[in-house]
Amino acid sequence: MNTTAALSGSAASGAAKPVFWYGIPHGYAKLDLDPPRERIEELVRVLNTLPAEQRAQASQVLQFYAGMVTTLNAQNVHMCAVGYHPDDDGTVVTSTLTISTVPASGHNAKLVIAGLAGTAADDPDSGMRPLELPCGLGYLAEEKKRTVAPGRDPESPEGPQRGDVWQGTVAVTGSGTPDIIVVQLVTPALHLADVYRDILLGVARTLTFTDPTKPAPSPDQPPTGSAEAAMRSDFG
Repeated sequence: MNTTAALSGSAASGAAKPVFWYGIPHGYAKLDLDPPRERIEELVRVLNTLPAEQRAQASQVLQFYAGMVTTLNAQNVHMCAVGYHPDDDGTVVTSTLTISTVPASGHNAKLVIAGLAGTAADDPDSGMRPLELPCGLGYLAEEKKRTVAPGRDPESPEGPQRGDVWQGTVAVTGSGTPDIIVVQLVTPALHLADVYRDILLGVARTLTFTDPTKPAPSPDQPPTGSAEAAMRSDFG
């Protein structure tokens, strides 16, 4: 499960242009979080042509997708990808990768991250640890928890279906954004937690605040966003 893929850009705080970029691992398919109206209307037309039994099942899937997209957009999720990978026993394991932004609520995002990273370093039993990433200081938090599985009506006679998942979270911030960027990976494959932790960290290490489409700076010109560049900008 390599974490090698083309970089994608995302805007934070409603910015028109991307302010950070990241790599998507192999085996992950991105969901369209902003599907055009024409595509939804076409799906509805196709759904209405299906036999009654298939139409009911397809309608549930479409409603689940619409509800999920609405929820993700409300939580400032910029990217959601579903992973499918073969397990050693021949079965397929799934996971969900999201990248979102969280406003620092008037606080300095770098100070917030530094404080959380310091707390993680002082209390290793908290399930958190500080991270030194290429883009800056961050922290990793992971936990195993029981949650409601999607796809079943929680008000059905059987009740909601529940299952255990591993959840890993990396939080970081950088120049060009006042927000905290959160990279999160969730999977029900608890026995592969170590593997998915590596994937999560691999994605976090691809995170950059430097536009990869721009030419590299000349040797005598510091990269945009560096401390030296900021000093040159401030002091001429």
